[in-house]
Amino acid sequence: MEENQEAEGKKKSGLMALVIPLVVLTVVGGGGGWAIGTMLAPKVKQAEEAAAAAEAPAAGHGEAKKEEGLPHISTEANGVVALEPITTNLAYPSENWIRVEVALMFNGPADVKVAEDVHQDILAYLRTVSLQQVEGPRGFQYLKDDLQERVDLRSEGRVSKVMFRTLVIE
Repeated sequence: MEENQEAEGKKKSGLMALVIPLVVLTVVGGGGGWAIGTMLAPKVKQAEEAAAAAEAPAAGHGEAKKEEGLPHISTEANGVVALEPITTNLAYPSENWIRVEVALMFNGPADVKVAEDVHQDILAYLRTVSLQQVEGPRGFQYLKDDLQERVDLRSEGRVSKVMFRTLVIE
């Protein structure tokens, strides 16, 4: 009987030895979080107010804001036409999708009709490609070479270069 009471006393003291430090650490952690929060909250609020103040004048001058900064490289005046993104499923496995954004560099003035024909040709070609054909750096190079060859044929040499902007396979 005395052994049983001693065992219960040890269990209670062991439980208390675990609970008391846990409570102390929780209070210390909560207090530290509160202290850091009170120090950082004013800085976050000031940053939000500064950002809102910077956006307010720009809202009235939307056109001027768009014209600022670096000009886009892909403009028809430069002979570069950025095609609309192409998204389609691959031939095998058909569950995989490919998204490609390309730009065409013309030898002379840009021709939108040729660019649209090339866009449709690239879309038709990508539907015949399997995942194994475009895997890895070598597969990407083959894809690039194939597209360049198709573009050369379709544009009759008026497009000098196909530039990949993005390539995503899912």
